[in-house]
Amino acid sequence: MLKKMGEAVARVARKVNETVESSSDTLDLAECKLVSFPIGIYKVLRNVSDQIHLITLANNELKSLTSKFMTTFSQLRELRLEGNFLHRLPNEVSNLQHLKAIDLSRNQFRDFPEQLTTLPVLETINLEENEIMADVPVEKLATMPALRTVNLRLNPLSAEVRVIAPPLIKFDLVTSPEGARAPPP
Repeated sequence: MLKKMGEAVARVARKVNETVESSSDTLDLAECKLVSFPIGIYKVLRNVSDQIHLITLANNELKSLTSKFMTTFSQLRELRLEGNFLHRLPNEVSNLQHLKAIDLSRNQFRDFPEQLTTLPVLETINLEENEIMADVPVEKLATMPALRTVNLRLNPLSAEVRVIAPPLIKFDLVTSPEGARAPPP
């Protein structure tokens, strides 16, 4: 077990170093078995954090992200968080004023992360395969100028959301047929 943990730490360090050394605009920490965003990375990336436009933390074991994450990487254009255990976002997600796409699919959201409705250039929200039933802020989503797609497939959406949304929106609202569920893992 310690050997596997050591390999995971080395993998994260290698990926962070690649980002710094190449002055890349991408930080890919997918499938690194992370349970939280490593605090030490903030220090290593402090001189390049404004240049990072895409962060992938997909398929880890994240349960939450901190406000520090959102304020440190305020220049993000895309954030990929699919396949974790997230159930909410910090309020500071509203600092991501340049964010165009966020992938929160295959997490544990029960409520639509309403803070996303404050992001002026957000085009794509992917919340496929979560546990969202109601309280989708359709009216707020309808006022988002850049929004093109909201994916809510494989969520147990209430009939109310399905009926109210279509006449109010100018973006693609992708849902599953009523009663559809994700296949068991």
